[in-house]
Amino acid sequence: MNIKKFEKDLGSFVGKLLRDHFGKGPGAVFATLAPPYITIYLKDFLSPMENKLLDNKQNKSVEKIRDMLMPALIEEIKAYVKMYTDLQINEFYYDWNLDSQSGMFIGVDSQLDPYNQSYENQDKVHNEIIKVSEEAQKAPGEIYSHLLNPRTLIVTRHDIFIAIEKEMIKLGFQETLTLAKRDLEKRYLEEHKQKLEKYLEAEIENTFATWNFDLDKGIITFILKPHSKRQQ
Repeated sequence: MNIKKFEKDLGSFVGKLLRDHFGKGPGAVFATLAPPYITIYLKDFLSPMENKLLDNKQNKSVEKIRDMLMPALIEEIKAYVKMYTDLQINEFYYDWNLDSQSGMFIGVDSQLDPYNQSYENQDKVHNEIIKVSEEAQKAPGEIYSHLLNPRTLIVTRHDIFIAIEKEMIKLGFQETLTLAKRDLEKRYLEEHKQKLEKYLEAEIENTFATWNFDLDKGIITFILKPHSKRQQ
């Protein structure tokens, strides 16, 4: 399998899919295949209608509209990946950064081992993320991470929800919880950005945070601009 060709083709497919559903596709799409993960980074993605809503400070309305459209898009992306790879995408995550008009999709084949990749200062990065988790809710029961390429770092945390969050999930308030946690965790991550950039030897261009409430699991994705000595 030609991975580079697949990544390019997947990016084109997702760009057209979003254009068909939103009336405007992203300016650029960067797909990465690194089993058990597939990531899709969107840049310059904001429709004219969404732009008007943002002008009227209706950020949450934009997020809610996108969240309603995503289930259908997710199934089409999963079907496309299954057609051309051996991956079975049984977990799918997404997040938006409306200020930078960007987004991130993450597919995970949870049947494959996610624990076998390390990078420089990984323990220090984990400790910093644990501090963020403690400030936002509680320390994770488990944390691991993968540097998929010089520009994409995924950090996964298990066992992160506190009692009140679990109760909200039981009562069906997942959407409300997602909207609240997006802002909260990103705010704390921004406060720890300087130390994370030091450990990663890179500028953090973008940060995405998303969760699977059924699995008590959260994923943070960093888009990086490596310092010159780490460039490949």
